[in-house]
Amino acid sequence: MALTRDFKVSVQTRAESDPEFRERLLKEGVECLLAGNLESGKIVLRDYINATVGFEELGSLTGKPPKSLMRMFGPSGNPQARNLFEVISRIQQHEGVQLEVNAVR
Repeated sequence: MALTRDFKVSVQTRAESDPEFRERLLKEGVECLLAGNLESGKIVLRDYINATVGFEELGSLTGKPPKSLMRMFGPSGNPQARNLFEVISRIQQHEGVQLEVNAVR
């Protein structure tokens, strides 16, 4: 299902004014990846990137072409672990947060 422009604008507007919302969005994307749900994780991270840093700046931060990053997080993208973790690391630095993994039973 394609997202409407209104939804994307709503996410971006909320992200601009609410640091906690940005952190939750980033955390949700990474949690999806850790749970093995690559497709949902890519969608959430793509929404986060579009609403915050943008692909142009992320390309500068990672040294990767923005178009490659867009493809990586697109519906048919299959990012290598190295690239995915580098992006997550740069996003954390940009956001000023450090995500932690906690084991639970």
